[in-house]
Amino acid sequence: MVAVKQDVVDAFFMMWDLYPEPVMLIHANRDILAVNEAARGLGLDAGLKCHSLYPSDKPCPGCLADLALRSGESRRKAAYAPGQNKFLDGFWIPVAGEEDLYVHFGNDISDYVHPKFMQKKECNC
Repeated sequence: MVAVKQDVVDAFFMMWDLYPEPVMLIHANRDILAVNEAARGLGLDAGLKCHSLYPSDKPCPGCLADLALRSGESRRKAAYAPGQNKFLDGFWIPVAGEEDLYVHFGNDISDYVHPKFMQKKECNC
């Protein structure tokens, strides 16, 4: 697993640990470096490859991490996740001042999505 500065991990926990949805600090090679309390509650932990959660041996087809890291700008994608029966509003946010690190999470917005869209798009994130 990639080494990351402790102050970066501490900042991640300070900002994201109490966020109600699972949030991960991830390296460009897809190593999960830290997870918040909601993710830990689902059994997720550092040391995994993020795409192994879906399960896959390579990055997910809809992943916007590379684009976010190349551009230095956050990316967002909303889509239906059939395996979870949720409509997720996903984010990939580069960590300012850190090369190859980003924060990734998806908010469950199912309650706010018109029912006709709940199974129209599949999430590849």
